[in-house]
Amino acid sequence: MKIEKIVSRLKEFILERAFKTGLPSIAISLIVDGKVVYEKGFGYRDLGNGLPATPQTIYGIGSVTKSFTALAIMQLYEKGLLSPDDPAEKYLPFELKVKGEPVKIHHLLTHSSGIPALAYAEALIRGYIGETDYWLPIVSYEELFAFLRKAPEWATAKPGEKFFYLNEGYVLLGYIIEKLSGIKYEEYLKKNIFKPLEMENTLFIGECPKGKEIAVPYIIHKGEKIKKSYPQGITADGGILSCVRDLSNYLLMYMNEGVFKGNEIVSAKTIEEMTKPHVPIPYSIFEKDGYGYGWRITDFFGHKLVRHSGSILVSTAFAGFIPEKKTGVVVLANASGYPLSYIGMYALALIIGKDPEEELYFIKADKILDTIQGVYETYKGTMKINVVRKGDVIYLERKGKYTSLNVPLILDRIEENKAVFRAPGIASKLEVEFYIEDNKIEMFYERYKLVKK
Repeated sequence: MKIEKIVSRLKEFILERAFKTGLPSIAISLIVDGKVVYEKGFGYRDLGNGLPATPQTIYGIGSVTKSFTALAIMQLYEKGLLSPDDPAEKYLPFELKVKGEPVKIHHLLTHSSGIPALAYAEALIRGYIGETDYWLPIVSYEELFAFLRKAPEWATAKPGEKFFYLNEGYVLLGYIIEKLSGIKYEEYLKKNIFKPLEMENTLFIGECPKGKEIAVPYIIHKGEKIKKSYPQGITADGGILSCVRDLSNYLLMYMNEGVFKGNEIVSAKTIEEMTKPHVPIPYSIFEKDGYGYGWRITDFFGHKLVRHSGSILVSTAFAGFIPEKKTGVVVLANASGYPLSYIGMYALALIIGKDPEEELYFIKADKILDTIQGVYETYKGTMKINVVRKGDVIYLERKGKYTSLNVPLILDRIEENKAVFRAPGIASKLEVEFYIEDNKIEMFYERYKLVKK
């Protein structure tokens, strides 16, 4: 498919589907055959002042930051200052053993320490924006060390046995970078990654240089876009701010095996090590999905897809690339809402010649959930049921004076012109079927046939 047609379909998808959750703005960049072929800002980076988003608009990239932290660790490895096989406690001011075994740097890089998520970042972010009363203002390494004192007791697996996404592990990697480089984490990244990659609009939360297009962060609540600020804490797990233009340079470096404009950032061997799956991810819709060093590795229509999403609630991000095709995408937004991974993988599917509307399960499912919403009636309107979407769950609702219906449905499978949902039940297994054909939708629920009005 020609680039013009890809862009046309992508624009239509973004404007008709991706903005349905009320995102103030979306910025996107496409790389095809090693070249940036399209970059665009949609919507407003600042609603109050009516300022549009552009490819230079700066957003919080959340956990996409982790790949930068991993890259810095591997640079130190290439300099002979550490090894991924080193026990992390060798560089930390406290012992870090799980089930009697030392947690290695490799385990922190791959989220395989054996310690389940401790939710420090979630508590910090939600407390900072006022979403919860629980307040955990951890803003220094010393505070995090105190928080982690009993973390090994929380472990449920030996190091290397199981994937548990652990923000705290990447904060520890940030500390190790500072200790071995002799400079602050932020300064290390600016000097050794941002500058050689010409990432001129990339900075950290808390920095506000003049003349930069920093997107205003928002929370969307009951349709209202509420202006907030970026949550400030330790940066190594999710504190970078960047734009799609800069992040395109970052992806191009990976696609060129560690080289950007003739300048080697890391070796091709290191890029290979970072972008191969070291530990499987158990919760995935893809059959083959694993975690590398700061990146998630997915089998995408037979191609290796290297990807990562990021969220700090008031800003979200997705970056992904297919190395063998030298093809990639960056998507950024200044709120949480429609999953940016959907947009990114929609674009990548188009680029490699797939129809995302038919071949990406989550795109088909998302469209079906929207389509089947509405009011359904039985024969001659003798009974009415509302089908309401709430996130990824459908509810069958009926309210009466004395009785009511409120049944949650989870999508089980998609067949030709048919979607089958399952409802929870102790005494029975209930399937609800929706037949979708042209402009007619029929629902079969228990003994009833209902038609969407």
